[in-house]
Amino acid sequence: MSKIGKRPIPLPDGVQLELLEDRVLVKGPNGVLEQPYESKFVSVEVREGAVHVTRRGERAVFRSRHGLYRALIANMVHGVKEKWQRELELRGLGYRARLEGNALVMELGYSHPIRYEIPDGVEVEVRENTRVMVSGIDKQMVGQVAAHIRRFRPPEPYRGTGVRYRGEEVARKAGKVGVK
Repeated sequence: MSKIGKRPIPLPDGVQLELLEDRVLVKGPNGVLEQPYESKFVSVEVREGAVHVTRRGERAVFRSRHGLYRALIANMVHGVKEKWQRELELRGLGYRARLEGNALVMELGYSHPIRYEIPDGVEVEVRENTRVMVSGIDKQMVGQVAAHIRRFRPPEPYRGTGVRYRGEEVARKAGKVGVK
């Protein structure tokens, strides 16, 4: 039995889960999320204030979907109750960010500022010009937006400059050593 799949997902106060034919709809104080699932592989039911995901077979495809859908539903429940967050740090001389309307404008050492349009469903907040907080109810979207922002200038191993996740350790390399 899947260690992740067999654990029930508790439904906190203020969160409602609605089961449709082949979709799960989760409503909470922060919004509504919807996730389709393959009912031929797993069944989803609400009992005793918790969501239970069970698989319909024992082959590998059933086992893999079991953990997958349990994790996706748990992420949805967490997201509508408390938003997901990823924090980015800008490190480098003159690196800074600011918000202009619905766009994040970053100066990352290029000859021009980089303008990133923030997608719907994600909120971006700039703190201290060098810290960018990405938050939202959809975990996948928050992670994707943070990864996209990081990709504009990934951490560089020689000087350690670039955009990195908060707490990310970048392996530093030694520079050129004098040759005799």
